[in-house]
Amino acid sequence: MIFTFAAFCYMLSLVLCASLIFFAIWHITAFDELHSDFKVPVDQDNPLHARERLRNIERICSLLRKLVLPEFAIHSVFCIMFLCAQEWMTVGLNAPLLFYNTWRYFYSPTDTKELLYDPASVMNGDTLKFCQKEAWCKMCFFGLSFFYYLF
Repeated sequence: MIFTFAAFCYMLSLVLCASLIFFAIWHITAFDELHSDFKVPVDQDNPLHARERLRNIERICSLLRKLVLPEFAIHSVFCIMFLCAQEWMTVGLNAPLLFYNTWRYFYSPTDTKELLYDPASVMNGDTLKFCQKEAWCKMCFFGLSFFYYLF
């Protein structure tokens, strides 16, 4: 049995896909926490509570921004590796998400262009729902990809 570059690509992708699944789960958890903060009205009588809540939202958005580039980079590495290995079906399956990630990086659904997850924009109800749906879709895609790479 010969160990080919394509086999190496699938094994490395399997390991890295597990990290992308972790990123997706973290995104889902963070957006659920933001959604629960969105539902609870601000306590106007207690300004300390409001400041603490705002710091929590800013902290979550800051952590989410730190995960965006590694996620996009790992997925780009997948596509480049499979392209070099001439695994055309796998490249074809990963290309739509690669194009979406590129579009998402340059055209965020928020009004601000400099930050992908701006706290003020993310707390908009429609943007928050969009981000939650996006996180669930990526989780499904990475889960299916994991099993595709496994077999």
